[in-house]
Amino acid sequence: MTTIWLRESYKRFMAGKRVADLRCPTCKKPLPKRGPDFPFCSERCRLIDLGKWASGAYVISSPVTDISEAVEESRPADSDKEG
Repeated sequence: MTTIWLRESYKRFMAGKRVADLRCPTCKKPLPKRGPDFPFCSERCRLIDLGKWASGAYVISSPVTDISEAVEESRPADSDKEG
């Protein structure tokens, strides 16, 4: 009897929670929790994403550096000393 009460209270608790539905990053179709092509819905969407990485449509940017730091690093250390 206690387990039934706990199960029902858990269901009521979870009914108020938003469950994030997973979507394919390429076509935005809903996904099953675990599939062979996860996080994509199909092999087609997986290959489309791979093609975007290969063509340069997706890039990972490099960290932003201060221009003065870049100039100081590019100077040779011996250029300040003369003679």
